[in-house]
Amino acid sequence: MKRCTSALLLFLLMSVCAMAQAGNSRLSTVHFKVLKSFNGKPVRNAFVVMHTVGKDGKQQRAGMELKTDPDGVTFYEGLPYGKIRIQVLAEGLQTFGEDYVIDKPDMDIVVKLDRPQKQYSVYEEHPAKGDDKKDAPKDDKKNAPATKPATPPAATTPPKSDDKK
Repeated sequence: MKRCTSALLLFLLMSVCAMAQAGNSRLSTVHFKVLKSFNGKPVRNAFVVMHTVGKDGKQQRAGMELKTDPDGVTFYEGLPYGKIRIQVLAEGLQTFGEDYVIDKPDMDIVVKLDRPQKQYSVYEEHPAKGDDKKDAPKDDKKNAPATKPATPPAATTPPKSDDKK
């Protein structure tokens, strides 16, 4: 009888702990709207990828992938409160990525995608940090000092020999 009572007591204690823990894990419904930044039109068939982010700032392995409808809208129910990393990918548009804190039972997130930027190459010249084209002096040929063009060095060729022996 004692074993039955202690087993029942243990079961009740575990049930109360499980209910308390379930009450603490709050869930949210998140609605996403994906638009083109340059004209405000919706982006259909965009991929919305969500990853939870740990306390160390690293994204967790498991993630969720959604796809937008023709109105650029998608949603997810049951997302736990906390930090998530959102990435949005759409053909012909620049990829978007940002971290959000989910702290409300119902959240709306609007993402505006830009046109792709020119690819950065290390083989091209880029202005140094702090340099601005606005601050650079204009090429004013009227006020430029007169400079003499550089003359090429005199060519040194061996003397020709007209002696035919």
